[in-house]
Amino acid sequence: MALIRRAAVVTALAAASVLALSACAQSDGGSSSAGSSAAAPTASAALPAPFDGEPVKVALVRQSGAGDYFEAWGAGAQAQAKFANIDLQVTDARNDNAKQASDLEQAIASKPAAIIVDHGQTDTLQPLITEAVGAGISVVVYDLALTDPTGVITTSQSDESMASGVLDQLIDDVGDGAKVGYVSAEGFAALDRRAVVWNQYVTDHKLDVLFSTGKVSESTATDNIPLVDAAVKQNPDVQAIFAPYDEITKGTVQAVINNNLQSKVKVYGIDISNADLEVITADGSPWVATSATDPAAVGAGVVRSLALSLAGQLDETDVQFPAITITQDFLAENSVTNVSELRTAQPSLKLDDVVVADWLPAVSE
Repeated sequence: MALIRRAAVVTALAAASVLALSACAQSDGGSSSAGSSAAAPTASAALPAPFDGEPVKVALVRQSGAGDYFEAWGAGAQAQAKFANIDLQVTDARNDNAKQASDLEQAIASKPAAIIVDHGQTDTLQPLITEAVGAGISVVVYDLALTDPTGVITTSQSDESMASGVLDQLIDDVGDGAKVGYVSAEGFAALDRRAVVWNQYVTDHKLDVLFSTGKVSESTATDNIPLVDAAVKQNPDVQAIFAPYDEITKGTVQAVINNNLQSKVKVYGIDISNADLEVITADGSPWVATSATDPAAVGAGVVRSLALSLAGQLDETDVQFPAITITQDFLAENSVTNVSELRTAQPSLKLDDVVVADWLPAVSE
């Protein structure tokens, strides 16, 4: 029976890898029709200025990674932009900091009405963002820590609630003082914020951290397998592993399976996608809980934040998108196998009451 369960999870992980590679191939850095499957919502008011004339030019300067999370995020952004009469010009540096800086420089030179910066490195982008604001260009950033956010709309998933939600589940499952591992990376705004919560839980619940490892790369899931493999070989008595980014989580899951520890080690992740759900719901999977937003809904929400700002209707400068904690048991009880079914089981994922207006409802798939 253990062999059957192992095969099920390995098959799901293989499928997830194919999806990740497919997502990479589709992200060509230009405008995309990936959001065309989104259902058009109904507005109860006409588009206000500046959206009531020619399409509003907006640059989306991305620093995405492998996995269908980023593809879904981009699809949501594209769908919401189309609804709001925004001409979204997309570039994607794909983990190349120098290219993202160059992309942002070119975006500023093109003099768009606004720029959205999706992820990236603070030291690389802060000077250019300051330059854009000084040039009178509206700027919205997503999951990017700034040293000077003056004049910028900042948006993010609520990383504190994401980390605390899934770590509450970890404590419920394995208890205070448990032997745990941590797989993450530094220098990324979202992961750094989640690390703060992790460190607090380690202290508050006297967790015994046996190892800390992990990296983010163009092939994050694959590249974390040998790191976690080595860590669990040295610490086979680990009870739970916190891996707070779904590509890192998938690599962690594979390493646990490679060491035949899936019946002994529980894995806790962050983020959700169709590929993730296939891994979590596979028979015998050690990935028992995740905390997440719907990436398509978040991408759409970032565009709505920008649109409301340009229309003079945004009354905040920091927008956070709330997350929910999703357990393996919940998915089984509700027969959830994909994100569409998850939205039905957990409607709050749609974010249809976050940064919306009568003329700007949330798009949904």
